[in-house]
Amino acid sequence: MTLDEFLAGRERSRELFDALSRAVEALGPTELRVTKSQIAFRRRKAFAWAWIPGTYLRGEHAPLVLTIAFPRRDASPRWKEIVEPAPGRFTHHLELYSTADLDDEVRAWLHQAWETAG
Repeated sequence: MTLDEFLAGRERSRELFDALSRAVEALGPTELRVTKSQIAFRRRKAFAWAWIPGTYLRGEHAPLVLTIAFPRRDASPRWKEIVEPAPGRFTHHLELYSTADLDDEVRAWLHQAWETAG
């Protein structure tokens, strides 16, 4: 699946993804992998994912969710959900409604995850 196919017909999701992608590209070399369910940002390993909740959920939902992996649980109240899928690996889910949601705090989280994935 291509990036354009993944985001087809979802203008708000595309706008948010493009802003997210610019923030990630500013960190340094990153590989993008698109699957049927998500878009992964990778270095040596994946560190962040973007996905569209409307693909799986009914009703009102964010146009895009950013998932960031950390080796520890982050205490910010901004996270919609934090899951530990494996010991010492915490995935943090952040709903994105506006490009303003990609603020300095989120960019710092992306930078931390990018460095860890090195």
